[in-house]
Amino acid sequence: MRWDHLADRPVPEAEGTGGPAALFAADAVTTRTFDTPEFRGITFHEVRARSIVNRVPGASRMPFEWTVNPYRGCSHACVYCFARKTHSYLDLDTGAGFDSQIVVKINAPDLLRRDLASPRWQGAHIAMGTNVDCYQRAEGRYALMPGIISALRDRANPFSILTKGTLILRDLDLLREAAAVTDVGVSVSVGFTDGELWRTVEPGTPAPERRLGVVRALADAGIGCGVLMAPVLPFLSDGPEQLRGTVRAIAEAGAASVTPLALHLRPGGSREWFMTWLRRTRPDLVGRYERLYAGGAYAPKWYQRRITRTVHELADAYGIGPRCRSFRLPLPEEPAEREAPRPTQLTLL
Repeated sequence: MRWDHLADRPVPEAEGTGGPAALFAADAVTTRTFDTPEFRGITFHEVRARSIVNRVPGASRMPFEWTVNPYRGCSHACVYCFARKTHSYLDLDTGAGFDSQIVVKINAPDLLRRDLASPRWQGAHIAMGTNVDCYQRAEGRYALMPGIISALRDRANPFSILTKGTLILRDLDLLREAAAVTDVGVSVSVGFTDGELWRTVEPGTPAPERRLGVVRALADAGIGCGVLMAPVLPFLSDGPEQLRGTVRAIAEAGAASVTPLALHLRPGGSREWFMTWLRRTRPDLVGRYERLYAGGAYAPKWYQRRITRTVHELADAYGIGPRCRSFRLPLPEEPAEREAPRPTQLTLL
């Protein structure tokens, strides 16, 4: 791995232009491994980041402008993860390396307090979990999120969290305190409830029923929780009875809303890794996927509309609504993990 282009001198194209500066100091990387069952095979690169509030690229379709991502890489190891390409920025492998080489921004809470206190910060909504899960297994050791949520609460800054992790329940009291002073949106990602499929495509995540338990616990605590039903996997989880069973389970968990999103396969990491998995486990579907995604990263509009219409009809039948107004986390069209350049609303670097 090379950190040179991210270390304390500016990257060449940035010199004299006000372009992107360093993400962290050259001597600020500590690499650790832990010989415990939950972390075996995972390497953590602890960094003291120079920025934590990231500006979403202008071309993105996301309805928010700022994100916070305390981690890079994700031990959830979802074979379809759209964020895999971001590991290439660090010269890290976008396949198995994305699942096992985790960058931890250990000073994230302090940086966020600094940025929120800046007179240039206008209190914009901050989204978390839009790139990799902030409640992945690493959070159990590094516990960055309590400090992050506390900083947002203390400034009454609106925020939202998307997660597959059950660890969010550890921070339930903090979430309730924040919700008392600002707009807090929480959503859990559950694309399907098929246990066999889950074990093969999301091997590092809590089981779907455990995630739905999080939805129920949040609802019982007075925090409305939506479900991002994503991804819906063509020919694997999109059958009529499969969709019905998933929406029924989401409704029974007390979800405030359900938002379906079909799988998209961005080249540069995600598409290649997913197709490798597909050839190994379901070679009979390779041709169908190649045809369905021949036009690009996204499934055809007709397919997306069919899934959305079906899920919304089922949601109505089971008494829950479609997209909740407070839910702010559609999947990004482009990676949102590049740190913001210096001449923005905040001095982030």
